[in-house]
Amino acid sequence: MSNSLAIASGKGGVGKTTIAVNLALTLAQMGSKVSLMDADFGLANAHIMLGINPKKTIRDVLKKGMLVEDVIETGPHGLKFISGGNGLIDILNIEKNSKYQLIRSLNPIEKSTDTLVVDIPAGASENSMTFASAVDRLVIVLVSEPTSFMDAYTFIKTANLDYNLHNFSIIVNMADNESAAKETFIKFQNIVGKFLDANLTFAGGMPRTKKIQNAIIKKLPVVLNKEAELEKVSFQRLSKNIFKAGENKNNGIRFFSKS
Repeated sequence: MSNSLAIASGKGGVGKTTIAVNLALTLAQMGSKVSLMDADFGLANAHIMLGINPKKTIRDVLKKGMLVEDVIETGPHGLKFISGGNGLIDILNIEKNSKYQLIRSLNPIEKSTDTLVVDIPAGASENSMTFASAVDRLVIVLVSEPTSFMDAYTFIKTANLDYNLHNFSIIVNMADNESAAKETFIKFQNIVGKFLDANLTFAGGMPRTKKIQNAIIKKLPVVLNKEAELEKVSFQRLSKNIFKAGENKNNGIRFFSKS
């Protein structure tokens, strides 16, 4: 049975796509058959980090009726990649029915996918929430800054109250060390716990290292760097902790669901 997870954030600039791409590649390196969908329509940039120039994108599925199988590109370690497209204004705010159509259109790749990773738009928009509520596991990326806390809280509040989602894995990005990341998580967990019935799990912290910073500048996944052992181990730990966390099982439209 295939798993699905979404990588989300309350605001941009916290490294959400970097986490999504490296996490997907880490799972592929660990032997899973992984599909990565960039659902940040019109503003997608995961393909740049993967070094892929996609010939077809999600737009071709939504506007031309193409099959998802025909827009998939193959990345490193056999990663299957579905591009959201860049600069495509006409799909920035697609209708709800079109989003549901897209979610259902991925059903044929379930047999060839152990894990689907969805990089969703930052913020608590309807686009983000539709995909957040359609996956088994929801991962929130935040950093130790007040604006990141506020926006991540808004995202979780919307997901919790409006979409009945209760389980969230938290990644603290750009942390000085794992201890500092855990402290940041506890502070955030205390804030959320005061107001919401939400279960937050600490997936781990990602360190602020020169190898990661250089990889971002070069637009390359750090886990493909043979010398980035610390970073690889960090992403492996994140992936294991994410799959230990609780799932969300609502009754709406879901990836790989026959309903």
